[in-house]
Amino acid sequence: MSIVKTYNHNLWDHGITQGYSVNGTIYVSGQFAYDEEGNFESEKGIEAQTKRTFENLDRVLKELDVTTSNLAYIEIYLTNPQAHTETVIEMFKEYLHDHRPAGSLIGVTYLAFPEQLIEVSAVAHTST
Repeated sequence: MSIVKTYNHNLWDHGITQGYSVNGTIYVSGQFAYDEEGNFESEKGIEAQTKRTFENLDRVLKELDVTTSNLAYIEIYLTNPQAHTETVIEMFKEYLHDHRPAGSLIGVTYLAFPEQLIEVSAVAHTST
């Protein structure tokens, strides 16, 4: 028997849910720097966008009853990796504390919004 739980923030409908948990594995859709009303915080730089992106990732994890220590794999997409990798990696390590999941950092040409600098998706597990 499959045990499925989803989390959707109901800010917009792009045909996906923000988090999908099935039989102990959690899939988190790409998170980025949107506020509680769903507005993209475009005027802010890489540090502010990264901080808000991790806060949004935390929100999805919390709604599915896990924390960053449950992260198994994470993908970070950057539109300007040459300029932002070092900053994002330092913030990422602070965000995770001592936990080290598998992951990838991927340079991309663009993301959903022209001013978007970062997006993060993840796979986590439950304790069961």
